[in-house]
Amino acid sequence: MREPTHHTPDALLAAYAAGTLPYPFAVLVAAHVSLCDACRAGLEAHQLLGGLTLAGQPSADLSAGARERTLAALDRPGPAEPTPRRRGVYPAPLAGLLGDTEPRWRSLGFGTKQAILWRGHEGSLRLLSIPGGQAVPDHGHRGLELTLVLAGSFSDAAGNYGPGDLEVADEAVEHVPVAGAGEPCICAAATDAPLRFRSMVPRLLQPVFGI
Repeated sequence: MREPTHHTPDALLAAYAAGTLPYPFAVLVAAHVSLCDACRAGLEAHQLLGGLTLAGQPSADLSAGARERTLAALDRPGPAEPTPRRRGVYPAPLAGLLGDTEPRWRSLGFGTKQAILWRGHEGSLRLLSIPGGQAVPDHGHRGLELTLVLAGSFSDAAGNYGPGDLEVADEAVEHVPVAGAGEPCICAAATDAPLRFRSMVPRLLQPVFGI
């Protein structure tokens, strides 16, 4: 697989390392890091820095019995969970959400499909399949959107994105992503707020499709 050229911003890597990134974004950052040597090195640097910071903090006494309770908990067998592995175009963090099933695609019209992987109070995580040459309706953002390309490609005013590339779009970005010619563009997108569409039809369908 090609080495990605659009990377996870350093601030998101730091938040992921600290465990403060909302779940949908954390999954996509984990998926991107699994595909990108540069961002994996950046994440490891943040984790090392975090460890050094904790090591420099003053120690505190444990409560009575804390050590015994911790050791007892470690001795108890937990549920056997298989380690997720990459499956097809889906990196391990996304394959783990799919399990052994295929994505449950739902048509958005004009050949475009989506499959919701997760939805909760922190936002949503979905897969998109866009036919080659097809444009996504002109839209802006009410929050943050991360889009990770898994197969194919797309382009917009910010550049061209291929497999492994991560696009970061916030309230300042309005764009019309267009899938590259040929194979469909399959990507994963995480958002923490509904999109903002210009045209009436997408706005009317927004509650139906949850976008």
